[in-house]
Amino acid sequence: MSGNGAARGRAARNRRRERAKRPKQGFFRTLIQVLGELLITAGVILLLFVVWELWWTNIDANNAQQHAVTQFAHDFKGPVTPPAPNAPTNYGPPKVMAAPEVPGTIFGVVYIPRFGKTYSRPLVEGTTSAQLDTYGLGRYDSSTMPGGIGNFAVAGHRQTHGAVLDAIHTLVPGDKIYVQTQDGYYTYVFRNNEIVLPTRADVLLPVPTQKGAKPTERFMTMTSCNPRFGSEERIIAYSVMTSWQPASAGPPAAIAAQVAANKSKG
Repeated sequence: MSGNGAARGRAARNRRRERAKRPKQGFFRTLIQVLGELLITAGVILLLFVVWELWWTNIDANNAQQHAVTQFAHDFKGPVTPPAPNAPTNYGPPKVMAAPEVPGTIFGVVYIPRFGKTYSRPLVEGTTSAQLDTYGLGRYDSSTMPGGIGNFAVAGHRQTHGAVLDAIHTLVPGDKIYVQTQDGYYTYVFRNNEIVLPTRADVLLPVPTQKGAKPTERFMTMTSCNPRFGSEERIIAYSVMTSWQPASAGPPAAIAAQVAANKSKG
């Protein structure tokens, strides 16, 4: 055997001896490594889901909601400038439109200045995922329509799918909520909120929380999940209607600029 061959043989024997000296990896050590890799993979998947849930669903829903508002504004018949200072302020009993027969119908727009000067979100018939995940603010079909005596109740997501009620906790008594339909504008004034369990369906009664009571006022109730990044509870915001004006009178001054902006996009 040549010198080079002998050297290679010795090197090979040395490698075998080194491998023989190394401790063999046990079953449990291997199992732990595999589980660790699986947990890392699961963490990455969970992170991607959170990004999708809190980011992409909002972008997707915001686009759909803006399109719905623009389409409603395009079809709206009425001026977009507020009434003159000397215009009448009493327009008689509010006109109340019939409830849409088809779930998913866009029948109005909600303006809440407390949530921002440009806040305007579509009102859709129904509160299933098909409606709320796309259009944001859905009317409970057991409630009255805007301007009706009783409880006009809507639901909306807090952090996803447009986050239409993300700032619901920032409302303070006296804040105004404006509801626009093809008939006109209804002004509701926020009174108070409360945190309840998801089983508290009595917040949707004609007189909220008062079973059997006959309504004499026009309420608006907004419901959303609580806390902001959870759903263990519900936050409920109660308002009462204080005035209305027909579409022919123009919008309330506080939302006139946004009504005009929505119209211009249409």
